[in-house]
Amino acid sequence: MSPTTETTTAAATVARARVFAMMDADGDKVITRHDYLSRIDRAVSAAGRTEDDPLVVAARTEGLKAWGAMDANGDDKLTFDEYDAWVGADKFDNVCRFALGSLFDLVDADGDGALDKAEFTMLRTALNNSAENAAAAFDALDTDGDGRVRRDAYLASIRAYIVGDSSPMGEVLY
Repeated sequence: MSPTTETTTAAATVARARVFAMMDADGDKVITRHDYLSRIDRAVSAAGRTEDDPLVVAARTEGLKAWGAMDANGDDKLTFDEYDAWVGADKFDNVCRFALGSLFDLVDADGDGALDKAEFTMLRTALNNSAENAAAAFDALDTDGDGRVRRDAYLASIRAYIVGDSSPMGEVLY
């Protein structure tokens, strides 16, 4: 293994541990089905959407798909080792991107594919990040200074972080 690969692997492991801890709502070192799906509940509540809203239905559908993919043994819990072995670029591209994108869409009040700082902070605090870290992550992603973070940039930054690549948002968010 080259030094670059070792560094990337170490960076990915650290990033995944931080993401895992954020998803572990009760801090018991296991992500349960409830922990994972309660993220959707918090985002729905924060956005003030109703259960019959098509964006809520989509978020719940994508969340259940993601949980089903992550919880391969069907025991309704996920240890860090299980998560670390599962997550990666392919899983992000084919599973996580859709679940995370649907949560982004929930708080995108005008549906333009971009969040302002208040919407971004609402989303990230609903997902268990501190408001201060969420604000810093927004600033890191708003590279053109227009006060908006686009969906694609948001998802690309999360993907980069979990695979161990440079992610200014990831570095300040978790």
